[in-house]
Amino acid sequence: MTIRQRRSRIGPRTLALAGAAWLLAALFLLPYLEMVVTALRPADELRDATYLPRHFAWSNFVGVWRDSTLGGNLRVTLLVAGGSTVLALLVALPAAYYTARVRYRGRRLFLLLVLVTQMFQPTSLLVGLYREFYQLSMLNSVWTLILCNAAFNLAFAVWILTAYISSIPVELEEAALLDGLGRLGALRRVVLPLALPGVVTAVIFTFISAWNEFVMGLTLSTDPSSQPLTVGINSFIGNYTVQWNYLFAGSVVAIVPVVVLFAVIERHVVSGLTAGSVK
Repeated sequence: MTIRQRRSRIGPRTLALAGAAWLLAALFLLPYLEMVVTALRPADELRDATYLPRHFAWSNFVGVWRDSTLGGNLRVTLLVAGGSTVLALLVALPAAYYTARVRYRGRRLFLLLVLVTQMFQPTSLLVGLYREFYQLSMLNSVWTLILCNAAFNLAFAVWILTAYISSIPVELEEAALLDGLGRLGALRRVVLPLALPGVVTAVIFTFISAWNEFVMGLTLSTDPSSQPLTVGINSFIGNYTVQWNYLFAGSVVAIVPVVVLFAVIERHVVSGLTAGSVK
């Protein structure tokens, strides 16, 4: 069948769905395009009604680093997001594996409690957290933000990993044990590759949640050099003026690592569905 014949078979319904999909994609992308355009506007053109500026001020991306603590804020956010993701996975993987494979008494109650903890908002616990870390002299510490973000994302990681590991046939693991692999070897070579979509989901959710977190970073870090990126960007909003060009330039910088994470890790979602099932 030629390309022309295949195109002739495309009906009006397919064209309508494709057009609606492109329109929806454009609606979602327009705010990001506006953010990039505003980040490139000179300060004297911020009040202009034109969509595109007459001159592009690439120096805004230089000034946002030079005139603020954004570089230090970005480093703090990378440490917090990466550290909390690793810590949450180190705790969630053994807990999810044991819960999925062992039918112990109180298992359903444990899963219910894990689900209930998702209902607690960090904002409702801020007073207690601030007092606790104040008494421990751990305010303005990266480790404080890592512990808090890992704790608030741990429940979701345990829940999603338990569901993925439970869906893996236990016979595959038993076959690996008969072949001479130990429990850890079977977990590493069979269970983890098959549960990779769940691991990727937990990584993405935990990383993005820690990356976008604002309230705990604002409350538990009062030193500008130890605040995360979300709080650092907020410093461009003053009492009487807003540095829109720097605000949007910092926002562009903030979304780049998340986009890179999706580009690098997305392919593992599909490959993990079949990996590990063939000896």
